[in-house]
Amino acid sequence: MPVEYPLSTPTSDERTLAVLAHILSIVPGIGILGPLIIFLIRRDGPAFVTENAKESLNFQITVYVFYVIGWLLMWIGIGFLLLGALWIVNFVLVVVATVQVSENKIYRYPFNLRLIK
Repeated sequence: MPVEYPLSTPTSDERTLAVLAHILSIVPGIGILGPLIIFLIRRDGPAFVTENAKESLNFQITVYVFYVIGWLLMWIGIGFLLLGALWIVNFVLVVVATVQVSENKIYRYPFNLRLIK
């Protein structure tokens, strides 16, 4: 899984915001809003926060696209398996990203539609 190191060491506040950008995405009811709000607030801020929030936001958009596909495939029965697998993959990758970010790394999800540049 690709990991990049930032050009400078992020401060404690920057690291906290970057961790929140990832971990808030798996909180029920928040989902895509956590990374979106952090990205919009800190878009012109430190690159460490911006890159992690953007990566988390793009990944959650990708997850939502797959959720829609899963809901559509529920009519033929395979959607239940897809939704279950997608939930597990989302949870595991967000936890991995959170650990990597807490170690001052910019995490890149292994599959991601990078719509927000």
